[in-house]
Amino acid sequence: MIAAEQDPNSTLTLEASPNGQVQRTVLPGGVRVITETMLGVRSASIGMWMRVGSRDELDHQAGCSHYLEHLLFKGTKNRDTHQIAMEIDAMGGESNAFTDKENTCFYSRVRDANIPHALDLLLDVVTNSLVAPAEVEEERGVILEEIAMRDDDPGDAVSELFAATILGTSTQRTAPLGRPIIGTNESITGMAAQTIADYYRTHYTPDRLAIAVAGNVEHDQVVAWARQGLQRVGWLEGGRTPGAPRLPNPGVTGEQVVASPGQFRLSARQIEQANVMMGVPGVHRNDERRFALAVADAMLGGGMSSRLFRSIRTTRALAYSVYSYNWQYSDAGIFGCYAGCLPRKTEQVIELMHQELDTVVAQGFTDEEVTRAKGQVQDEIVLGLEDPSSRMMRLGRSEWLSGQWVGIDERLARVANLTAEQVNQTAAQLLRQPRTLAVLGPFPEDSTFAATANPTAAVAS
Repeated sequence: MIAAEQDPNSTLTLEASPNGQVQRTVLPGGVRVITETMLGVRSASIGMWMRVGSRDELDHQAGCSHYLEHLLFKGTKNRDTHQIAMEIDAMGGESNAFTDKENTCFYSRVRDANIPHALDLLLDVVTNSLVAPAEVEEERGVILEEIAMRDDDPGDAVSELFAATILGTSTQRTAPLGRPIIGTNESITGMAAQTIADYYRTHYTPDRLAIAVAGNVEHDQVVAWARQGLQRVGWLEGGRTPGAPRLPNPGVTGEQVVASPGQFRLSARQIEQANVMMGVPGVHRNDERRFALAVADAMLGGGMSSRLFRSIRTTRALAYSVYSYNWQYSDAGIFGCYAGCLPRKTEQVIELMHQELDTVVAQGFTDEEVTRAKGQVQDEIVLGLEDPSSRMMRLGRSEWLSGQWVGIDERLARVANLTAEQVNQTAAQLLRQPRTLAVLGPFPEDSTFAATANPTAAVAS
């Protein structure tokens, strides 16, 4: 059951085990509180998950979600920016925030004795910010510096180029997934303080807030502390139901959401290395094929024994960094590969990427490879959830991006039960699609890499 279907003032146990349990309470104003009790730890990770990200922005708001991530720490009706900073430092641990394409999260990891203080501070920051015009102007320069830093990193820059190419940047039904989360020089420079304040009032509402806490916590106590903070700002008033998770439209697959597969983009820069990203539409976070794709990802570029690593680095020494990737959103995904190499080796690297992908389409993976990769994926699932912060992240993302709670044992079982045929079928379905290619490096602006950008084998049905 998703929170939008749960009765106000009710608590639901999502998972119970000897090591702890996951529970969710829905409050009258639409806020939901999700906790995971972890035995044997003396800390907790707290996250304020707002259902708003860069894909919610209109053209004139591009970068607004991330802008607010900065501004909310700059003062509330109860605390000024200096007081917020002092309280964060006094608690020790870690406090920060991040913005992605579909969510914004303000989080803190603290000693268990500091949980009520950290929870109160984060709630004040998220629900009670001033978004003062003076702070907007001061922070504008900081964000422009952040954009410059991103643009100076070739890996980040080619990732943005690739996302814009395959996902699209216009405000369509599924867009702007491909637009930079941080915004552009033009959008940040031209953004009015009133635009940001209006965006805050529109999108930071009780029905869009999920409070996720994992660690040495007791669910009812966390709910009581949350009620105290929410009561002060009027976020416990009735009339709102919890927002629903982002879900794909019925009958729309992840591949259909992606704007323009099979395109090529080049960013010509005078740097020492070429950066290459190649990919195809993948699967969304609720697609049952996501487990099979995770196994294929491990075999293709998930480690030193993977096919891409052996072909491009081990055998031919063409690149230092080479891997495959699997990005998933609520209604779309991307699967592909990356390599950084000397410019003169770019054509060969691209050709080898295509060869490896074509081989998977034509021949699949061996039973031995699939067995080894399933173990690798299972290990990553377990090792990635060994601390409160990773558990808190799982709570928030599950609440907003899928609406499904899949326990660790169930996830391990789904991977274990995969057959080589299922993995190969999923890989072939996806990798035979037209491939998008993005290249950043010291090349003439009219370079096309036409001979290797989209071979016939990649699009054969």
